[in-house]
Amino acid sequence: MAEKRKLEFFLLRYVPDAVKGEFVNIGIVMFERAADGGGFADVRFTNEWKRVRCLDPQADIVFLSRLEADLRTQLTQTQDRESLIRKIEDSFSNVIQLSGLKGCLSDNPAQELQLLTQLYLKPRVAIPETESEVVPLPDTGDQHGAGRQHILRVMENAFRRAGIWKLLMRSVPASSYGHPGDPFKFDFGYRIRDGKEIKLFHAVSMTSSIDAAVLLASRYQRIGSVMAQRTSSTPILTAVVEAGLDPGRHEVLFALEMMEESRIRVAETTEMPGIAELARVELGA
Repeated sequence: MAEKRKLEFFLLRYVPDAVKGEFVNIGIVMFERAADGGGFADVRFTNEWKRVRCLDPQADIVFLSRLEADLRTQLTQTQDRESLIRKIEDSFSNVIQLSGLKGCLSDNPAQELQLLTQLYLKPRVAIPETESEVVPLPDTGDQHGAGRQHILRVMENAFRRAGIWKLLMRSVPASSYGHPGDPFKFDFGYRIRDGKEIKLFHAVSMTSSIDAAVLLASRYQRIGSVMAQRTSSTPILTAVVEAGLDPGRHEVLFALEMMEESRIRVAETTEMPGIAELARVELGA
């Protein structure tokens, strides 16, 4: 087995108004501390700028997009990465800020960076819908729909259309990986074919209250850690939320940040076809 390597990473956050402090994660920088100043170093940026435009309609997306290549060049050309971090902090007048430095262990830094990119930057995938048995959705009069039950039906329909409904674990109990008697259950899940990851999915409505999102974020850190130890697999939880949430609401941004800090992916209901198709491929269906 390859030796685990000690890696560090931080997030790049777009903060258009330093007074309000609202931000969107736009990039992630990962590097390896080595005695000679070398080692692995790379950067990934989001390719989905919708949340940035919602937060700041005047954002210079062209400039932000070009930063990825510029930072990658600087990372590979310098051995003094501490100085580079300070340079990044001083270069953008607080419009782009750095998160705290985080650490991780991996025998494959490039693969770990890709995983963290998916966790924190949430790339979106879309595929055409296919014909299959579906559960009728109620007419709520709202084009986006609302409430946990609506989200659950959207998730179920996507999994059914992908032909994997019967292959999923449903109502996965948290008590198996946390405190005995804990009544919480994840809505859906599956283990990928090589057994290295367990994918979990949970419907979280945030239209009327963020309480469910905050509670999920606070309890998942322990549950995920215990699950990884007991199953020898990496748990990856996706919280599925309503489409069209207003990122300008302070409470929404707070809940999203809490889930991201707990390494919970966040996906809108509109992303379920792509999620279900990926699940079909990983299950070999």
